[in-house]
Parts: sequence; C-alpha cells; structure tokens
Amino acid sequence: MKDRYDFTKGKRGRVLPTEPEPEGKTRITIRLDQEIVDRFLEMAEQSGGTRGYQTLINAALREYLEGKAPRFEDTLRRIIREELKSNAA
Repeated sequence: MKDRYDFTKGKRGRVLPTEPEPEGKTRITIRLDQEIVDRFLEMAEQSGGTRGYQTLINAALREYLEGKAPRFEDTLRRIIREELKSNAA
C-alpha cells in the first residue's frame, strides 16, 4: 500500500500558473471590521451579483478620496433640518 503513495519525487509549489494581475490593480491584504465586510457583501448581493463587494469597497474609497462622499457635517445638518421641520409641523 505504501508503494502506491510514494511522494519522494513530488514537487512543491503551485499546481496552476499564477493569474496575471489586472492592469492598474494592486493585490494587498487589509483588515476590515466584520460589520463593514458584511454590509458590502449584502450590497453586492442586492445588486444581483453584477458588482463584487471588493468593487463596491473600491468605489466607496474612490468617492471619499475625490470628495464626492457626503461629509459627516453635511449629513448631520440635513438630519437636524429634517427633524426640526417635522417637529414644527
């Protein structure tokens, strides 16, 4: 039985060749809160699987860096205005 499983001439390493990196992309390792990952996974599922969660995270980071993401102060002001308006009625 041992003769059948002789791995003395076996080679270590990848069985398949490495996949080429997409142009303009860099592979990194990042640690995110589980709630953040879950939320992006949920958003990816809601989009019908057309956009992966990593693509959505990339888009969110891009919006933030380009200043297109709503600022916290602006969001807070909007909420306060909405609350004051609804309470005044």
